Amino acid sequence: MRKTTLSTLGIILLASLAGCGKSGDSAGGGDKAAAASSGEMIKFVTTQDGSPLTIKAELFDTAEAKEFMTTGKNPYIGNQDAIAKGKKLFQLYSCTQCHGADAQGQVGPNLTGPNYNYAKDATNKGMFETVWHGTNGGMGAKGKGLMDPTDPSNGLSPDELLKIIAWIRSHGTATGNES
Repeated sequence: MRKTTLSTLGIILLASLAGCGKSGDSAGGGDKAAAASSGEMIKFVTTQDGSPLTIKAELFDTAEAKEFMTTGKNPYIGNQDAIAKGKKLFQLYSCTQCHGADAQGQVGPNLTGPNYNYAKDATNKGMFETVWHGTNGGMGAKGKGLMDPTDPSNGLSPDELLKIIAWIRSHGTATGNES
């Protein structure tokens, strides 16, 4: 009897989960769910004016970066190894000069929240877009191929940027993966 009950519960659970990925999500998550299930890249936009931001799919060259590319969720949140690497990259790319040693602001704004210069930075997708392509407020693009247009290999890869964002999120209360 117990095995039958557990099997029935398992079937009900699987059926329920299968229904969760359908589009029509009133919060706008349906597009993300559809992109994730099809392996399509989510749509990125610039922070400057909201215009489409094209990033080559081949730059998303790790499993974690590919997951982010289709979901907008940062899989490195809470990963201590990634956070440690993100801290080193934050220092290496001189982010500390403007945002301070703990990303809590100096000449540039506080990146740890809860208040952001750009509201979209409360999400990992939004913060990724802001850092990748730069801002109107003085920060240049840091994304590979954009940071130094004369050298397409110069700049952060998506995977490196996700680690930096994980480190920044480790200093605040929000993970950036909240819907």
